[in-house]
Amino acid sequence: MTPKDSAIANRREAIGLGLGFLAVLSFSLTLPATKAAVPVFGGWTIGIGRAVIAGLLALVLLLIKRQPLPSPKEARSLAIVALGVVFGFPIFTALALEHVPASRGAIVVGVLPSTTALVATVRHGERPSSGFWFAAAGGLITVVAFAVLSGSRGRPEPADILLAIAVLAAAIGYAEGAEVTKTLGSWQTICFALVLSLPVTVPGTAFALAQHGISEPTMLAYLGFAYVAVISMFVGFFAWYAALSLGGVARVSQVQLLQPIFTLGWSWLLLSESVGVGVLVTAFVVAGFVWLSRQTRITSGASSKR
Repeated sequence: MTPKDSAIANRREAIGLGLGFLAVLSFSLTLPATKAAVPVFGGWTIGIGRAVIAGLLALVLLLIKRQPLPSPKEARSLAIVALGVVFGFPIFTALALEHVPASRGAIVVGVLPSTTALVATVRHGERPSSGFWFAAAGGLITVVAFAVLSGSRGRPEPADILLAIAVLAAAIGYAEGAEVTKTLGSWQTICFALVLSLPVTVPGTAFALAQHGISEPTMLAYLGFAYVAVISMFVGFFAWYAALSLGGVARVSQVQLLQPIFTLGWSWLLLSESVGVGVLVTAFVVAGFVWLSRQTRITSGASSKR
């Protein structure tokens, strides 16, 4: 690689990390917003309904921009994206937050970066160095230890299983979305995934709403629902998929280890959830592993084949 190529690559990575930070900052409010809305609307309504609002916004944007339809290959990738980030992560986190506080969910979801890096390695051929995997494993072990030690009677709670499924779903959706973004575009990727999901999300939301109803609505619950629909499910992904495409999935995904710290702050500020010393220590240890992972080398799949 020439010095010019190296400079361009470094610039792309820096832009990717910057966009990733903005996306993570917007995503950090997702769990507290979901927690605020779930008691009023129910887990299924929030988990699926957020994609209806985002899907309608996406449809309008695609029509205004007159975007061509994705190719069959891109459509297959979009189906995987939808399963991961339109259905999997929102539904399982919403169901989990019916039983645990948002602050606990934030720490458990801290395993998402290492899971995303693993999916990127298996699915798309990124080759992180051993130092990277050391940092990712450190973050993962820290989060798992927290989940075990802080669970009831020193054991993980049932809701942790729902959160783990949500993490795996998001990791698959992130890695696949970053790949299709290279040909389809960042905002186009999430928009098409949302629109393709509407035939399922619209009747699904109607059914969930009919079963649960709306109990004692509050302004905070409405604001929470609006946030997860417009920001978490729509706008935030514009920056996130662009970041993953520019900076590499494994590298940029580690920025998300900072998300628990932001989420803990929102949970304390908006929901008055108790944030103990153990939670804070865990969050900052995880943040340290983010910094460590940033110092390591990652080779792209294309580079490894040369």
